Amino acid sequence: MTPEPARRGRPRSEAVERAIIEAVLRLLEEGVPAHAVSVERVARTAGVGKAAVYRRWPGKDALLLDVLRTLEEPPYEGPEDGPVREILIGILEWQRRIGIAKRTSTLLRTMAGHVSSHPELWKTYHETVIARRRELLHDVVRRGVERGELRDDIPVPVLADLFAGPMLSRVALRAWDELPEDLPVCIVDAVLEGVRGT
Repeated sequence: MTPEPARRGRPRSEAVERAIIEAVLRLLEEGVPAHAVSVERVARTAGVGKAAVYRRWPGKDALLLDVLRTLEEPPYEGPEDGPVREILIGILEWQRRIGIAKRTSTLLRTMAGHVSSHPELWKTYHETVIARRRELLHDVVRRGVERGELRDDIPVPVLADLFAGPMLSRVALRAWDELPEDLPVCIVDAVLEGVRGT
C-alpha cells in the first residue's frame, strides 16, 4: 500500500475535520443527493472556508470517500492473538456488524451507491478500505498455517476467501438473508473441518 504523504505546515485541527465530515452527513440527512454535495456547500454548512476543506482533501470525491469510511468502519475489536479459530470468529463478527450497518443505514447505502458508480473512487475504496480488511485476514490465516493450525497446501488468499466468502455473499449478494449472531461461529467451524492442519 502506498504510504500517506507527509503532512506539511501547521497541524490540522481534528475539530475542523470532524465539523466538515459532520456537515456532509447533515446535508445527506436533509436529503441532498451525494452528487449535489459540493465543497462550497459543505464549507458553508461546517462554518469554515473552502480552503479548510481543500487543505484536508483534494476534492469532493476524496472527502466523500472519507465520509464513507467513517460510516462503515467500526474498529476491529476482536482478539489479535491466540487460537486461529477465535481470531477468525472475531473478524467475521466484525464483518457481520459492518454488514448489518450497510443494511440499516440509509446514509451508508447512499454513500456506497455514489462511490460504486464512480470507477476511480470505487478503485480507491478497494485499494484502501477493502485492502486493509483483506490484509488483516491474510495475516491471521498465514499465522495459522505457520503454527500448523491450518493446512499448508492451500494458498493463503484461497484459505482467506473460504472464511470470508460466505459472510460477504450474505451481505452483498443476498441482502434478504439474516445475519444471525451465531453465523461467524458456524462459518469458521464448518470451514475448519476441511482445512484444519494435521
